[in-house]
Amino acid sequence: MFTPSLLKGKVAIVTGGGTGLGLAIAKRMGELGADVAIGNRNAAHLEQGTADLRHAGLDPLAVQVDVRKPEQVDEMVARVVRHFGRIDILINNAAGNFICRAEDLSPNGWNSVVGIVLNGSFYCSRAVGRHMIARGSGGSIVSILANYVWTGSAGTVHSAAAKAGVMSMTRTLAVEWAPHNVRVNAVAPGPIESPGAAQQLWNTPEAVSRITDAIPLKRWGKPEDVADAVIFLVSDHAGFITGEILTVDGGSWLGKGPFGFV
Repeated sequence: MFTPSLLKGKVAIVTGGGTGLGLAIAKRMGELGADVAIGNRNAAHLEQGTADLRHAGLDPLAVQVDVRKPEQVDEMVARVVRHFGRIDILINNAAGNFICRAEDLSPNGWNSVVGIVLNGSFYCSRAVGRHMIARGSGGSIVSILANYVWTGSAGTVHSAAAKAGVMSMTRTLAVEWAPHNVRVNAVAPGPIESPGAAQQLWNTPEAVSRITDAIPLKRWGKPEDVADAVIFLVSDHAGFITGEILTVDGGSWLGKGPFGFV
């Protein structure tokens, strides 16, 4: 169990922090003592997320930002530094996804998802990484992937390709920035109970049942499961871990083998 002061004195940015996984991560970090800034492109989501965090007794900094635009990312980082004085943690959570067969996927659809997931994660990592390197105090970056980056998944060629790129970026930056004590890791969730994802990816009872049957633990994850995995990776408990991808999916990516005992 994490101690209540585990992240006391730390400053964290969570992109896509107004809803879903991002909001759960931001809330968990705040509960453990961190000062939290949430970034979101959608003003309504940002407002609601801020209200939810304040209702939980936290005082977040809200920044409207489109992570596809590096100048907006740079301004977000500057605002957080002005407000809190430093940045110790970055969570690359902003994402876009929808089910679409590859042959039907438009260039705009491809570019939108790749722009948010891959380009946005790089722009944020670069801006925050520069700050961490200049400060000389190290830091931690965690990106949110998906368990299908290894296996592929029909209808997600845009998201799978983008997140696979972020996985490679994670391991590359882990090596490159290790001399600066900047640790770079990722979490790869599987099926998670999330209203936003449900509308886009599994919007029928049949789909939910089929997915549940494929999870060895026979349950869906909760946003808090992912949040706790992130907390571990950004904490001193993971101080000797970098370049790692932590899968949080109840074993669903492992498969059942040829005999079907599971």
